[in-house]
Amino acid sequence: MNKNFVSKLASMTGGLSAGSMEHMLPVLEKIRSLKKEKNAVVLSHYYMPPELQILASQGGIADFVGDSLGLSIEASKTKADAIIFCGVEFMAETAKILNPQKKVLIPDPSAGCSLASSIKAEDVKALKAKYHGVPVMVYINTYAETKAECDICCTSRNALNIAASFPGKELIFIPDKYMGMNLQKNLANHSDKKLILWNGACEVHEQFSGNISQLATANPTAEVLLHWEVPSRTVASSLKNNKGMVGSTTDIINYVGASSGDTFILGSECDLGAALMGLYPSKKFITPCIVCPHMKKITLYNTLKALEALHQENESLYRINLEEQLLERAYLPIRKMLDFA
Repeated sequence: MNKNFVSKLASMTGGLSAGSMEHMLPVLEKIRSLKKEKNAVVLSHYYMPPELQILASQGGIADFVGDSLGLSIEASKTKADAIIFCGVEFMAETAKILNPQKKVLIPDPSAGCSLASSIKAEDVKALKAKYHGVPVMVYINTYAETKAECDICCTSRNALNIAASFPGKELIFIPDKYMGMNLQKNLANHSDKKLILWNGACEVHEQFSGNISQLATANPTAEVLLHWEVPSRTVASSLKNNKGMVGSTTDIINYVGASSGDTFILGSECDLGAALMGLYPSKKFITPCIVCPHMKKITLYNTLKALEALHQENESLYRINLEEQLLERAYLPIRKMLDFA
């Protein structure tokens, strides 16, 4: 039995039945074997099911676990012939944009994103026509066609610094309106820059409303952890009387590590809670546990199927395909972001 994997998974989930774990182990070993055979790497987002977040060095399958920026960077420097991206479609697209000569596969091509789907290339063109000359900063949670029309990309980890760095009084930020509102409040502390926002939202984070505020009131000594995509009114009410922060996924993880507190209320995707439990087993995490249905389409089993398909006739079912011109145009705003980082 893979004791390292079992121990790590137990710490992330509070304990699964032995039967559940044993069912995973043969799949796990097949994936590990195929990765070596086909020179493939697995990148896994923090919102993936816990069994997909365990690093290969800990007995799992992931070569890297991270947030959007971390995964983008890893995708840009991988030496493997193929990337299996355990995340949603826009993330796999980003990996392909940064690795145009490599094969990028996603275990379930239907794993989309409500936020990414809220805006299209034509919408960006219309915004640029309306606000002529105003630069456009695009959140990485968008599809390639949208990125291709923008000046610079950003993630939740670097959005504030990138926005502050742009000259001029106005900046178009797309597509998350709640993240934009939170950024605007933070920018107001040292700049009079106005953000022009799009009416998009993450279907997961917009659900964090009164539930977080109520948990904060019921647990006055708990520290509140909020993602940039949580509505700004929830951020204000939750942090009114409780310590805490608003930031990216990695900001949240780092905050917990640096805090002397022992109890935290999490306002982000449920399986970030699993990641936190695995990293900080002595600390307590309270969360409404709202899950992203798109992220949860990626499983250990369809990850295996994608690897099995690599270099086979059915590879096209999983492969990310983007036209060369789109790859080139979408690369520019991402490259500017990586240069900034």
